[in-house]
Amino acid sequence: MQNLMVITALGHDRPGIVQELGAAVSETGCNIEDSRMSVLGGEFAIILMVSGRWNELAKLESSLPNTAKRMGLEVHIRRTEPAQGGEQLRPYTVEVVSLDHPGIVAELANFFATREINIRDLSTASYAAAHTGTPMFSVHMTVDVPAGVHIAGLRDEFMDFCDQLNLDALMEPAK
Repeated sequence: MQNLMVITALGHDRPGIVQELGAAVSETGCNIEDSRMSVLGGEFAIILMVSGRWNELAKLESSLPNTAKRMGLEVHIRRTEPAQGGEQLRPYTVEVVSLDHPGIVAELANFFATREINIRDLSTASYAAAHTGTPMFSVHMTVDVPAGVHIAGLRDEFMDFCDQLNLDALMEPAK
């Protein structure tokens, strides 16, 4: 069985954070399996899924708090297991763009949650529209649609839902 650990870190953005964290992981013999990194405002946020033998993960677990303190990061560590592959799931990409207003993410999340569709990945951005400067909002997500769900029906429901909220949307198989 593969030994896995998820690490989240947050701190003031500066050059070299990725290099230092990457070095801390590799020095223990662990490997970065998956990651997400982003600058949000003046903060740098990172999520890593790391693999290794149990003793390598233990070494990383014990050394990371000191490394984080030296780097000025808040770090959280949690052991995890590989994702369960029980039900057949089909990944779909969802793109939404609209005028920026509160509640867009909550409404989208509610649409999928009430249909028991898991959101695997989600990212958002606020920006000013070209030429007009109008505040805009975009959402990119990957959802896992159970194989038993009728895709054409789901897509129609989703497009009707987005039309009611004045959201431009696209839903297609993930590539």
